Amino acid sequence: MLDVTRFAPANRKRLSAPALRTFLAIADLWGLNEEQRRLVLGYPSRSTYHNWARQAREHGSITLDVDALTRLSAILGIHQALGVLFESEAEGVEWLTDPHDAPIFGGQPPMALVTGGTLDGLLTVRRFLDAARGGLYMPPNAIDTDFAPLADAEIVWR
Repeated sequence: MLDVTRFAPANRKRLSAPALRTFLAIADLWGLNEEQRRLVLGYPSRSTYHNWARQAREHGSITLDVDALTRLSAILGIHQALGVLFESEAEGVEWLTDPHDAPIFGGQPPMALVTGGTLDGLLTVRRFLDAARGGLYMPPNAIDTDFAPLADAEIVWR
């Protein structure tokens, strides 16, 4: 059964400012311009975006809608996955901004989906990275290139 209390205004109000503050820090790290930030958030008007940002930075009170909070959740998940998959933030940003050969990206950088303005684009990148965290789709990184799996004889049973 769906827990509708998570969509209640009081819960959205509790989550909105901290989520938006975190997004603004991630957007700075990723080098997103204002237009890209607005696209990620569902393209609010400039004045609405600036009001939200000001309120969040001043630890004020804002209540974002479910769509905006879902988009922010996707960004937080992408950022977290990049932190797990890459040794440095710079490597994660490089992955986001370089063209990618995976069919889902069509040779475009994953950032093109992130800043394309659709929730589907955000969730596609998030799901791709979640799959990579689970060991699917991405080539091994340098630490894994010489890894040899254990042979049955090497496994010790007690």
